[in-house]
Amino acid sequence: MSVKIAIQGIKGSNHHQVAREYCSVDAELIECMSFDYLVDRLLDGSADKGIMAIENSIAGSIIPNYALVHDNNLHIIGEHYLNIHHNLMVLNGQTIDDIVEVRSHPMALLQCKDFFRKYPHIRLVEDVDTAETAKQIQDKQLQGIGAIAPKVAADLYDLNIIASDIQTIKNNSTRFIIVKTKNKELPKEEINKASVRFITDHKRGSLATVMNVMSDCNLNLTKIQSLPIIEKPWKYAFFVDVKFDDYTHFEKAKSLLNIMLDDFKILGEYKNAML
Repeated sequence: MSVKIAIQGIKGSNHHQVAREYCSVDAELIECMSFDYLVDRLLDGSADKGIMAIENSIAGSIIPNYALVHDNNLHIIGEHYLNIHHNLMVLNGQTIDDIVEVRSHPMALLQCKDFFRKYPHIRLVEDVDTAETAKQIQDKQLQGIGAIAPKVAADLYDLNIIASDIQTIKNNSTRFIIVKTKNKELPKEEINKASVRFITDHKRGSLATVMNVMSDCNLNLTKIQSLPIIEKPWKYAFFVDVKFDDYTHFEKAKSLLNIMLDDFKILGEYKNAML
């Protein structure tokens, strides 16, 4: 029985590429036009796992996704890094001079702004997904419209790439997390990374004290992200990723932080992915 994987976007998207690289080839894809819809498919049992972009090396964190993971009690069971390549694609026979409008996901448009400064006649329009835009161009035979999408989208929807790797910064990668409604996929000896969430007191040095505990337990902090607590104005939750060589070091830190903090939650324990 194949595993059902929920992705944001459709076939040809970067999430689809991650699914192909991280999961088995016989995984069944469930296409979702938003991260909220993706989470709903996990919660109602339509999907076994979900793939969510969480941060980009250029644009930074996708902050709403941190809240989605926490608020819906999802568990991070893995991560995957994908090098991002943005390509401008159109119907066969069209050239850049024919294009008056380019559509794509807002993040893709943002990362390609410098390229389009050379073409002031082209209007940039935000859309829900990179691959979905490419599919629409083929399905509706849209003349004068281009899409920014991965190369696989051009192959799937029979479009012509008229400009490759148009992102401003060529070394561009996105970190994706793999989530489930249930935790624990790996034995302890294979786990060397974890994601946690906590809230500190409004006291001087509270956050520094937490960081010191992590350091004393030989944890390497790789990411910290603050997020406002909506129901408590001017109070923040912290989302932290840590790496460690020995799971017992993380166990020690967990026991200490559980005592120190009123609200300490483990979002996932998994294997560190290589960049």
